[in-house]
Amino acid sequence: KSFPSDDSLVAKGTMGGLNGNSPRASPKASPRKTFSPKNSPRASPRKTNTTLKQLLLDSRNMTSSLDSETEELLSLISYCSFAYTFTDPQESPSQQDLKRLKLIQLLSIIKTLIKPLDDQVLSPLFIMVSSNLFRPLPPPIHSVVSVLPDDDDLVSNPTPSWPHLQIVYDIFLRIVSRTSVESLHIYIDHAFLLSLLALFQSEDQRERDNLKNVFHRIYSKLTFYRPFMRKTMHDVFLHYVFETDQRHPGIGELLEIWGTIINGFSVPLKEEHKFFLNRVLVPLHKPKGMQVYHRQLAYCVSQFVQKEPELGEVVIRGILKYWPITNCQKEVLFIGELEELVETVDPQLYKELALPLCTKITKCLNSWNSQVAERALYVWNNEQFWKMASQAMEQVFPVLVEGMEKNLQGHWSKSVRQLTENVKGMLEALAPFLYSKCLLQLEIQEAGERIEEMRRKEIWEKIENAAM
Repeated sequence: KSFPSDDSLVAKGTMGGLNGNSPRASPKASPRKTFSPKNSPRASPRKTNTTLKQLLLDSRNMTSSLDSETEELLSLISYCSFAYTFTDPQESPSQQDLKRLKLIQLLSIIKTLIKPLDDQVLSPLFIMVSSNLFRPLPPPIHSVVSVLPDDDDLVSNPTPSWPHLQIVYDIFLRIVSRTSVESLHIYIDHAFLLSLLALFQSEDQRERDNLKNVFHRIYSKLTFYRPFMRKTMHDVFLHYVFETDQRHPGIGELLEIWGTIINGFSVPLKEEHKFFLNRVLVPLHKPKGMQVYHRQLAYCVSQFVQKEPELGEVVIRGILKYWPITNCQKEVLFIGELEELVETVDPQLYKELALPLCTKITKCLNSWNSQVAERALYVWNNEQFWKMASQAMEQVFPVLVEGMEKNLQGHWSKSVRQLTENVKGMLEALAPFLYSKCLLQLEIQEAGERIEEMRRKEIWEKIENAAM
């Protein structure tokens, strides 16, 4: 699902609502029914003298405003507002199971409600959601997860309170879906959104997936919060790239949200969106753990280039700038991303990009890592890559011929040498005269290097003899 960018809908005014920092009871105390009818302001007895008719009318109004279904809801909400830590040995497992059953009951009631939730129920509901979700998270794992490009099964630490949190997220999603924008605006403010964003650092993949869905829905529904939500996600990305060396588990989920946002951008793109591509998305190729979220990052980048193909130059030069030196897994991913970008970039840029791109691909096909070398050689099966190279044939061919001959003369891998033979045959068929010319120039260059090496060796021998 994509969300159209509509910055003109940003509403002006003060932000009200909950901040999610509701007090919690001690683990030994049982949950109190803070929203029982006895504590309701409407149920308090009148201090002034009233007639019997007025008492009857007040009683009917109280009964209609607080029916049995609402009373049951408030009782369940009050009980579920207490959050267990699941780490304190004094907590009762039976009480934890009872709370889970009450959460399931609460979700069932909310699902079957026909009328929308009113403020009398929404206020305690948001207190319950905040007290359960907004909690201190354990520090992130410092080691970066190393995965292969096709490995989607990432190891994550399960959250002990997930049996409760899963139901709370389902309840929260129902609340956001069924409640009017005006009512949500009362309870969801900037502080609430920042608290939600902080939960993306959870190590539990299941929680981040549910959180992503909730954040999606809020962005879709509360259009006046869109600029703020985009900016806060910007800040998370920039802090991760430039200010910390710790792993952030939720970068991939945040990029998935951005993928749907970018998909809804109108053309021509605004300058702020181009700024996000150049200053945020491209630098996200730099971190060591980039391969964990590379799939989502490449999708976001490709969405930009598809909307405005001339942005491909910015992306390609940025990827070349952040090219890894010793990380072979990242090199394989970068080669694949470059190949996809060449297919969508503006063809008018081919002549400018041909030499830097082919130079980098040639260095990769000379790599001693067979996976990198083979992936770079397979690029030449792409028709668009050939079209790009042909735009600067005189500059590109000497680089390619040198790389091919170097592989054929000394690469250790038999499969790499075989693939190099195939590519060499394609180059010779494309421009046989130019290939022969480049090969002759290469032989002259190598001969000159041999002569220079012999001259240098003779000089050192003379110096050694003089020293003796």
